[in-house]
This record gives sequence, structure tokens and C-alpha cells, in this order.
Amino acid sequence: MANENGRKVRYAVVGAGWISQEAFMPGIHSAPNSVMTAIVTGNVEKSRKLADFHGIEHVYTYDQYDEMLRAGVVDAVYIALPNSMHADFAIRAARAGVHALVEKPLAKTVAESEAMIAAAAENNTLLLTAYRLHNEPGAIEALEMIRRGEIGEPLYYTSVFSFQSAPVNHRLQAEHWGGPLQDIGVYCLNAVRHVFGSEPVEVVAMSEGPDSDARFAEIDAHVGAMLRFPGGKMATFYCSFGAGEIDKYTVVGSKGVIEVEQAFRFQAPRRIRLIKGDTVTVREFPFVEEFGGQAAYFSNCIINGERPEADGEEGLADMVTMVAIEEAIRPGKPQAINLPPRPRHPTPDMAHALPRNDRRLLL
Repeated sequence: MANENGRKVRYAVVGAGWISQEAFMPGIHSAPNSVMTAIVTGNVEKSRKLADFHGIEHVYTYDQYDEMLRAGVVDAVYIALPNSMHADFAIRAARAGVHALVEKPLAKTVAESEAMIAAAAENNTLLLTAYRLHNEPGAIEALEMIRRGEIGEPLYYTSVFSFQSAPVNHRLQAEHWGGPLQDIGVYCLNAVRHVFGSEPVEVVAMSEGPDSDARFAEIDAHVGAMLRFPGGKMATFYCSFGAGEIDKYTVVGSKGVIEVEQAFRFQAPRRIRLIKGDTVTVREFPFVEEFGGQAAYFSNCIINGERPEADGEEGLADMVTMVAIEEAIRPGKPQAINLPPRPRHPTPDMAHALPRNDRRLLL
């Protein structure tokens, strides 16, 4: 999916918080078909410093968002706002004919997600859920190894993603649908759907406090889930904002095991361990610019008029399953999940191995 005409897609960064400063804004400098032309912010003074540093021409307040959309200065928006704000800003972009790259989870509710998808379809714009690992070579190669049958039939998946959250963060607030499931458990969930190449049909789950930690006054600290997939396949995952730092997944097959280390975070390169009996093979992958690769992929979709793989429906599938997990936690009973099969999964032609960029300013 090459960009043959040299066009660059112009992005507005909507929400200039940590993830934008640390990852998206540095990364987009590595994407040859992408450029930042605007910041939409709640802190103009801070964002003007970022704009000067990154060579971004325009700074708008949130109240000026619609003005920016009408001004013709951007082709797409990168929405890195609290979950409760995703739908509003994405739908307004679609109605203005502007494409949207939206951080996960896609929205706060299934209904909001469906409204975002409908708005993009009605206005002929593209909606991409920000699953950057769908464009990262190491993450895709792990899926390819499974598809090639290197561990036989994949039967069981387990994953852990946890760290100690800072005490002040919108991800700890119930009003924004915060919590470890939505923020990091979604990585564990999204990965297994593509490992098995199918959708879960049933889930059981549980969660824990603790009440003594003020960070978790509104949300759970730890969430664990077990999912059933077609063909007798099973998966478990654990995610936490109050445990030691780890992110990895393991797939047990009929003839071997694959372990993916540094599986989800962007601050370290992937490592894959293939275990077959007494033979262990380790593959190290280059440390690439994951957010830049994601932007390059989406920009090519926009330029070439091609629907992205991780579209709104991909984000919706995880939303439906996360809601089922929450429903399973409350009564402690299994919940059925009914999702259509996904028509596409991450493939090697979607990978972008862009060089790391250290051009970042953290305020």
C-alpha cells in the first residue's frame, strides 16, 4: 500500500497529554506520508511550546474544535482524550469530512461506538481504532508463526499486563470509564482475538480493590477474565494498575509454545520465544517507531482510499467483549458473547518498521 504521489496527510493532535507528547508527536516525524499541522488543547500555553518544538502551525482550544475542522488545515485527527470524549470528537470530525484515528478503547459505551461507525460511513470518512501493534513487525510475526503452524493448533492463550499507576490520572476515574480493563486489558483481549482468528463466545471474570488504596476509590485495581472461543480454545488474562510491571502473552499449541515478551508497551522491542520440547529459539526484533508506523499505515489508507483493517468495527468488537466482562464480574456468572467473524486480521503487508525518533518534549 504505497504512497506514490508524495502526499502527506495533515493531522491535528486532539489532546496534548502524555501519550501525545511521549509517543504520537515524536513518532509522526518518522512517517514520510504524515505531518502535524494543528493541536487542539485545554492548555494553550503548554501546547504552543509543543507546537513550536514540533513545527506545528496551528493551536486551537477545545471550544475552537469545529472551527478547526472547517478551516481546511487538517485531513485527519488523532484523538487522545479521556474515553468519555472519544465519540463526540470523532463524530464531529466525520461530519466535517475529516478522518479519525481514535485511541482505545474506542468509546465509553457500545452505543457510542456504533454511532462513531455510523457517522464515518454516512460521511465517507475513515475511522481507525489505534491498535498500533497491528502495524508492528514483531507483533505481526508472532501471529504469522501461529498461522504457519509452528506450534501446531493454538489451544490456550494467557496474558498479563500490569504496572503501578500514578495517583492522578483520568484512567482512574469512573466518569471516563477508566480502569485497567479498558486501558491495558484491551491489549490482552485484542491480541487473543487475532491469535485464534475468531471471536470469544463466553466469558467469566472477577475483579478486586483494594479499598485501602485511594487510587482505586472509583475503579477496580485488578481484573481477571477467562474466555471461551470456538473449537474448544480458551484464554485467560490479568490486568492491573496496582501490580508489578509486566506485559507478555503465551500461546500453547498442540506441538509447541510461543511466548511474546514486551508484548504490548511501546517502550521496548518485542521478543519471541518458540519452545518445542527441549529446543528454545529466541527472536529479537528491532526497536521501531510504533506510533509513526500506525500513522504511516492510516495515511496510506486515506491517500489510497482503502478501508483500514483496525476499523471502527474492530474497536467495537473489543468494546462488546469488555462490556460482557464487566457484566460477568457483577453477578459472577458467565456471559455469552455474540460477535460476527472479523473479515481481516493483521498481515505482514501492514507492517511498518520506521526508525525510532527522539524528538520529544515532555511538559
